[in-house]
Amino acid sequence: MKIGIFQSHIAWEDKEKNLKKLKKFLSTNKKDVDLLLLPEMSFTGFSMNTKATGEVNNESVDAIARICKEYRIAIGFGWVKNKTQSENHYTIVDENGKVMSDYVKIHPFSYSDEDKYFASGESLSFFEMNEIIFSTMICYDLRFPELFRIASKKSNVVIVPANWPEKRNEHWETLLRARAIENQVYIIGINCVGNIGNIEYCGSSCVISPDGEVLAEAYGTEAVMFFDLQNDVDEFRNRFPTYKDRKDKLYYNLMGENV
Repeated sequence: MKIGIFQSHIAWEDKEKNLKKLKKFLSTNKKDVDLLLLPEMSFTGFSMNTKATGEVNNESVDAIARICKEYRIAIGFGWVKNKTQSENHYTIVDENGKVMSDYVKIHPFSYSDEDKYFASGESLSFFEMNEIIFSTMICYDLRFPELFRIASKKSNVVIVPANWPEKRNEHWETLLRARAIENQVYIIGINCVGNIGNIEYCGSSCVISPDGEVLAEAYGTEAVMFFDLQNDVDEFRNRFPTYKDRKDKLYYNLMGENV
């Protein structure tokens, strides 16, 4: 299946402008993409101003559903849901406008006070396309390998949308490769680029194979990458079978003894 990765410069807290940019891109660059992936908080940037960015009636989901049906494409995108405490969502909508997956970020980024504005998610989310099973994490979740261990029991691909600052780009690249290698899954990282909310982002969106090879990467500028994703994770795991040697029950017991 063909994946599109839209490494965008997000107009700060301007949903209408960002949605127009997406539609303009699709009108000229669709190229038979099955699934187009956007960064975290795709239409606002990483803002704590939830009164301005948050939604009660899922307006972004409805807008993307209409776009998906018009262009016959599935889209993954980030948005903010306002409840008693807001939630940082990443949602996948299929070509018929139906929600296939909706994930809430489990680890709000306390270093920037995200935890003061956003509630933590409490579950993983999976979806299937072209017989390939995907799961989703968001940005700071990348620093917590336990989630990827659990998700990789079921998924072949883990999608990691982000607003990851340039000053920690080396961490981004290293952790994406580590999560791919240790779990023998494809990792797709989708980051934003440019100055957004007075923070510099450099992109480094990429596709990484189950053995850690960087198969596609964009750096420094707004860009779209296209990648033909193969359903061959089982082949990787059979050729170099570290996955089957995991001792998850023992790890769980050891963790319980030392928490």
